[in-house]
Amino acid sequence: MLAEFSPLLVLDAASSRVQVGVLTRDGGASWEACDDEAGVAVFTGIEKLGVKVSDAGAFLFCDGPGSILGIRTVAMALRTWSVLKPRPFFAYTSLTLVAHASGRSDLSVIADARRDAWHHYRIGEGLRRIPTSALPTDTQLVTPEGFRNWTPLPAAVRRTPYSVADLLPRVAELDLFLPTDAPDAFLHEEPSYVTWTPQIHRAPAAKI
Repeated sequence: MLAEFSPLLVLDAASSRVQVGVLTRDGGASWEACDDEAGVAVFTGIEKLGVKVSDAGAFLFCDGPGSILGIRTVAMALRTWSVLKPRPFFAYTSLTLVAHASGRSDLSVIADARRDAWHHYRIGEGLRRIPTSALPTDTQLVTPEGFRNWTPLPAAVRRTPYSVADLLPRVAELDLFLPTDAPDAFLHEEPSYVTWTPQIHRAPAAKI
């Protein structure tokens, strides 16, 4: 990507700390992180880096799992910038990044999927959603720092650093970055909708 699209603007709002980076083909890398909400933090990071969005050759962003609000805020910004100047988008998933950066096939990386369920990634198994009762017991369970959870973390789960600046160089040669023309939040499956036929409500007929 860097050889063809430098400079690369990286946006990750999956955790409570929004991370913004600029990568160049000569190996240069600059990063900013901010704990404000994503609608502020993304633009604060870009401003502190002193980069112009119009100068970016392409965008690399995290599409989840993680903060849905943060991820969709980034996606909305990317779509807007694309209208002004079309450029390539590449997406990666947070748990995949952590797992492959660790290099450990015995590591299970999880993030809250709500309703007593978890996003789960293990090298060789892919990303899936599983209930708490199905979490593996034969691997080390970790969850990235800064990822919110509504279901209590199981006792065996440990938190692991989520610094994109540190993780990306460890996976630079792996095929983890997928091109997309429609930035959005990651979904395990496309939503399905039930057809509803509207009916006029009437008072029940009077009994004689």
